[in-house]
Amino acid sequence: MADNVLQAVDEQRLLDTAQKLIAVPSPTLDAGAVADALASILAADGFVVERPQANWPQAPAVVARLDSGQPGRVLQFDGHLDTVHLPFVPPKVADGRLYGSGASDMKGGIAAFVEALRALRDAGALTKGAVLLTAHDHHEAPWGDRRQLLALIRAGFVGDGVLLPEYLGDVLPIAGRGLAVFSVEIERDGEPVHEVLRPAGLPNVIAAGAEVVLQLNALDALLRERTAPYVGSDTLFIGRLAGGQLYNQVPVQCRVEGTRRWVAAGCEPTARCEIEKRLAEVAAASGTRIRLADWNMPGDAFAVDPNSPLVGALQAAHEQVTGARLPLGGKPFIDDGNVFMAAGIEALTHGPCAVGAHTTDEQVPVAELVRVAKVYALTAPAFC
Repeated sequence: MADNVLQAVDEQRLLDTAQKLIAVPSPTLDAGAVADALASILAADGFVVERPQANWPQAPAVVARLDSGQPGRVLQFDGHLDTVHLPFVPPKVADGRLYGSGASDMKGGIAAFVEALRALRDAGALTKGAVLLTAHDHHEAPWGDRRQLLALIRAGFVGDGVLLPEYLGDVLPIAGRGLAVFSVEIERDGEPVHEVLRPAGLPNVIAAGAEVVLQLNALDALLRERTAPYVGSDTLFIGRLAGGQLYNQVPVQCRVEGTRRWVAAGCEPTARCEIEKRLAEVAAASGTRIRLADWNMPGDAFAVDPNSPLVGALQAAHEQVTGARLPLGGKPFIDDGNVFMAAGIEALTHGPCAVGAHTTDEQVPVAELVRVAKVYALTAPAFC
């Protein structure tokens, strides 16, 4: 049966699907047209397609199923159709690689699991349980807030286990850190003033911003003592410090932006309080007003049981396709798997080894898309 499934994976059909999806621009919050395109592709292949609005009527989600008609588990293939807000790059295939907006993140991966669904149906390989395919908008931050995926989960469009084809294919991530993206605003009373006219004792928001950076860097050094297997340590990273309009104007506001990551689930309230404590100390010393203006948590930390049925099924499938099992590791980024795990649904990230995500040079080897399609197709009968 495994040989029949592998032979049923059609490289050209997969590639055609990927190019059709990439050809439709779909920045986050504007993925309606590409969702329509995916729905049309699935319907033309004979699948019954549902279009739940899932709290985002501008771009209804896409849902399709392959049901064996027999009791068993449900394996969910889930992916996001939106891309980051960068200039659109049309699809192109050259030298065995697929290029274009979303090729890596993650229209290529979605095309791979669509092909896996076709191969399972064509080979008649699903003898128990079902496969649920879901695709949606609202993934990429800071434009999206995952509301559509959360609505799909609340509405019951979930499996007993989930596979997500993000661009991570050389390790099997069984743990991941939580993340908050934050910004700090430092302000003073009054108006901007020329540096030579500033009154004595006027609070300096730039200096206060610099002190905020120093204090948060010191906190980062302490946080790195908190570690967990596979994922490393807690961190606090500052990526931006901005303030002022002119080199010789005393500004009234400064802004610091960064990320806070943690290794243990449920640590978000503590992480926030630790930052706010440091901010209060700097505010008192500098005579400025300092507040945590934004705090966006895309996902919490998680850990997967390495002996779970889903891990076992994926590893067995990968070994059948490649001859080797995946080394266990950590997930370096946040994806929708963190959301599923927080909802109590085991989720594994496994996709093509691709490059260029969040750039205008996304590219993925076609062979990697074929490999992912085959691994997904063989995982389903083993898990379901």
